[in-house]
Amino acid sequence: MNCFHRLILPGFRKSSTINNRIISYHLNHNNVFHTIHSNFQSLKAPSASPHLTQDPAQAIATHLSNCTSLQELNQIYAHVIHTQMLDFYPAPFHWNNIIRSYTRLDAPTQALKVYISMSRANVSPDCYTLPIILKAACQLFAIEIGRQLHSVAIRLGLESNEYCESGLISLYAKSGEFKNAYKLFEGNHERKLGSWNAIMGGLGQGGRAKEVIEMFLEMRKCGLEPDDVTMVSVTSACGSLGDLDLAFQLHKYVFHAMSFGQSDILMLNSLVDMYGKCGRMDLAGRVFSRIDQKNVSSWTSMIVGYANHGHVNEALKCFHYMLEANVRPNHVTFVGVLSACVHGGKVQEGRYYFDMMRKVYGIIPQLQHYGCMVDLLARVELLEEAREIVEGMPMKPNVVIWGCLMGACEKYGNVKMGEWVAKHLQELEPWNDGVYVVLSNIYASRGLWREVERIRGCMKHQRLAKIPAYSLATS
Repeated sequence: MNCFHRLILPGFRKSSTINNRIISYHLNHNNVFHTIHSNFQSLKAPSASPHLTQDPAQAIATHLSNCTSLQELNQIYAHVIHTQMLDFYPAPFHWNNIIRSYTRLDAPTQALKVYISMSRANVSPDCYTLPIILKAACQLFAIEIGRQLHSVAIRLGLESNEYCESGLISLYAKSGEFKNAYKLFEGNHERKLGSWNAIMGGLGQGGRAKEVIEMFLEMRKCGLEPDDVTMVSVTSACGSLGDLDLAFQLHKYVFHAMSFGQSDILMLNSLVDMYGKCGRMDLAGRVFSRIDQKNVSSWTSMIVGYANHGHVNEALKCFHYMLEANVRPNHVTFVGVLSACVHGGKVQEGRYYFDMMRKVYGIIPQLQHYGCMVDLLARVELLEEAREIVEGMPMKPNVVIWGCLMGACEKYGNVKMGEWVAKHLQELEPWNDGVYVVLSNIYASRGLWREVERIRGCMKHQRLAKIPAYSLATS
């Protein structure tokens, strides 16, 4: 058992147990089993027309390519285990198909389990296996697994393979290990576009927008033409910088890339997002109007752009037009919609859309959604309702959510709530003097001077001091 097994296993230590569970739960739960089973039986049955007999491996490959749900995929894999198909067809190709299907359906943990089974079956990964499993590791930000996959790539001589290299760079960069990402990137002087895209995508996700632009300019000096993936990363970085002049230049690059047959929808969506972040919703709207088949990203970029710049009514109208166009919103869409409600102080609408997200579209609220609702309620002094949401959250509130509540307590002079919030903030950030300062202000607003002195005494005892403000002259 190699180090990869030791790392990923404790839950996979008995792979036969996992396989038996898969079989016992999924076998015979769906017609998929019977369809595949009949294909296997047809291989054994005599037939006057050999061409009517379908190769079982081909049947599995067909079902995998047509699979659209995780449940169905589990059933297919259960049948593969039950019939021991992979013992008769041990080529990496068949394992790759299963791993790829799990990755495609956003089930990276299951993809890693299949890879473990493949390794235990003494089937060596090939140049197609590693990029797929690296993508799964990237989805999980599993950097330790990534390092061991890197070792496997070196052992097999695949480290410089175009797709393996880009997968490793992407994993290191998106996991925040930029030093290793750069080292791998710079080690190959004949790097392909995929490696450039990987490093730029990772830098962008890590908030290093300026480096993304610098990398793009260096790539152009090397004579490489950008594709849609490149332009999505670069335009997103430009939006983060808010550089409108650069945005105009990148717009030209997008049209240039589109002339080479690159995906229109991805790049046009990225332009909408870029102009929205730069504050030019008029230009974002022009690009948006040119998109023939607008998808959820197209609409969401417009809604978020309007919301971020305080165009509340436009954001909500855009959302209703989206629903009229029968485009299903996602969790990011609702972040934009709820943000618009916060900016506009639209409490009833915010409650309505929060319920719609859960009850109509079955979207489980995430931290950002709860944060919007807490902020919305706190701003209009509905502090008890905001507290109920915080206490009912399935995850722990972060500093931002507590900060929203604390700011509202200061605004409305709510001593009791302020003390409750301050306690949680002090637990999260005991070094932060701001909590004490705001709590002191709340006491002062109510004339509780003894409490003000007590807070100042606590700050002195803990050697906390209010950071003095300063101004900076710029040219």
